[in-house]
Amino acid sequence: MPREWDAKTYDSLPLPHQQWGKRTLGRLNLRGTETVLDAGCGTGRDTASLLDLVPEGRVIGVDGSSRMLDQLRTKLAGRLDRLDVIEADLTRPLELGTQVDAVSSVATFHWITDHAALFANLARSLRSGGQFVAECGGEGNVARINAAVDEVLGATQGEKVWYFAGVDETTERLEAAGFTDIEVTLLPDPARLEPGEQLWSYLATVVLGSHLDRLPDSDHEDFVHAVADRLPEPVVDYVRLNITARRA
Repeated sequence: MPREWDAKTYDSLPLPHQQWGKRTLGRLNLRGTETVLDAGCGTGRDTASLLDLVPEGRVIGVDGSSRMLDQLRTKLAGRLDRLDVIEADLTRPLELGTQVDAVSSVATFHWITDHAALFANLARSLRSGGQFVAECGGEGNVARINAAVDEVLGATQGEKVWYFAGVDETTERLEAAGFTDIEVTLLPDPARLEPGEQLWSYLATVVLGSHLDRLPDSDHEDFVHAVADRLPEPVVDYVRLNITARRA
């Protein structure tokens, strides 16, 4: 089941996601009349940009977090005439009512472990020739944070909460799902934060939330601080997996 998020704190943080979104949407070639699916729309940061890119079209925002979607509806309250908001699992058939002209996704797919099902499902939602652009955490992403979590939790960490795919496996899964003109790359993109409160808040809200869901509330602060203390510097060592493709 998709995890819930602290949507208001998420929106208040200095998110590198804004640059990721600009880079990703910049790979779309749109006339302005299309219907675009924002897969993992969150609080609507990139959804708003998509609405600007298709002034005579529509955007469908899909996310698994009701809190994120509540925040999106508040932020984009004046633009809901061209925006459909759907709470759904991206690996399950989406009830969109139509195939879309393009699919975009930013900082979502690493929270989904079954990329074969994910890509196949998005392909079903996309018309033939439709564009697909996405970015997410890729192979090597937050390796230092992962090592710190392993050190803090040891053998109790259990099932991994992230999936950071590489170039070759992603390309193969896209081909199997029916995509063509595939380009997949990895890009190191570290994010530096202020030590102390900003780092702790960022780790708790953006990076370690799924770990915190498995711990008692009384242990949350100590866990976040313990992970932060094990980082050599207040940097989130992001590596981004960038995808561009078309539906065959």
